[in-house]
Amino acid sequence: QSCLSIVVSRSFTDFTPQVTLDIKKCDLHRLEDGPPEKAELTREQGLQYYRVMQTIRRMELKADQLYKQKIIRGFCHLYDGQEACAAGIEAAITPTDHLITAYRAHGYTFTRGVSIKEIMAELTGRKGGVAKGKGGSMHMYAPHFYGGNGIVGAQVPLGAGIALACQYQGNNQVCVTLYGDGAANQGQLFESFNMAALWKLPCIFICENNKYGMGTSVERASASTDYYKRGDFIPGIRVDGMDVLCVREATKFAAEHCRSGKGPIIMELQTYRYHGHSMSDPGVSYRTRDEIQEVRSKSDPISMLKDRMLDNNMASVEELKEIDISIRKEVEEATQFSTSDPEPPLEDLCNHIFHNNPPLEVRGTHPWAALKSVS
Repeated sequence: QSCLSIVVSRSFTDFTPQVTLDIKKCDLHRLEDGPPEKAELTREQGLQYYRVMQTIRRMELKADQLYKQKIIRGFCHLYDGQEACAAGIEAAITPTDHLITAYRAHGYTFTRGVSIKEIMAELTGRKGGVAKGKGGSMHMYAPHFYGGNGIVGAQVPLGAGIALACQYQGNNQVCVTLYGDGAANQGQLFESFNMAALWKLPCIFICENNKYGMGTSVERASASTDYYKRGDFIPGIRVDGMDVLCVREATKFAAEHCRSGKGPIIMELQTYRYHGHSMSDPGVSYRTRDEIQEVRSKSDPISMLKDRMLDNNMASVEELKEIDISIRKEVEEATQFSTSDPEPPLEDLCNHIFHNNPPLEVRGTHPWAALKSVS
């Protein structure tokens, strides 16, 4: 109790309310001007970004733990290390804009507004999960968030289609379509790029380049690793994906480009994942522990934001610690729920095959399976 009151009694007027910070210059492709090299950060924004990134980090570390205890099973791709991408993109678009990503989707599910509780319960396959326990790690959805997609690169044509819908409806919205460096050589990407450019679709194609597609380094997988240039006829920017402010400014720039009717744009976010590709990959057979450690110590997205805020007197160490404690508590409570919530019953298995249909019989694995689908 006493330590809490000390934190509260320290007047918030002591803190710097706003600073202008230098950020790394982006590399440009087919563009005269790029995002600014300075970014404004208010104290409120700083605390907000810190909370979002720290929540994703804690949630992923908890998922790692539950997976090792065999409570979470099947596919599980963790996002720790890449938090600045999700936090920065979300800070630059509106909740009514659209976002679709690949299967490393826990972070985006959270930034798109799904509670930690619903994410954790989905990971453990329980009734209270965001997809009623039937989607699991790779298939979570929310309004204006189209998942979690398990097929490499398949979300990219879908994202172009969502952008086509935005254009068709004339609602001035954009679609953020994310893929990894591992999907960057897929044919379907280039088909989508072509249509998006022809029809000037409001689509921000974002390559989250975390340096490895499964266990293969980008140099061994791509004849050209300049992913931001690979839209050829589509303008591109390469961004420091470990700096939440760089990502935010670049995404603002890209969204403005799309909304002003100039057609699609490609962004490459240079980032890094601390975990292996998925939980079945220890992640150290194709890269050294030293490499991972170096990224952690030199360019961790959370530490970088924290240092900036402390150096500019925008927050106190105690205050950030309080945030950490409250996040741990929230993740702990969500975990309690996700391990005690019941699994969905068998009769729910086939529900929601169709939207808005009268109930129908569903063929099971044997002739006497009595399964029903209710919309």
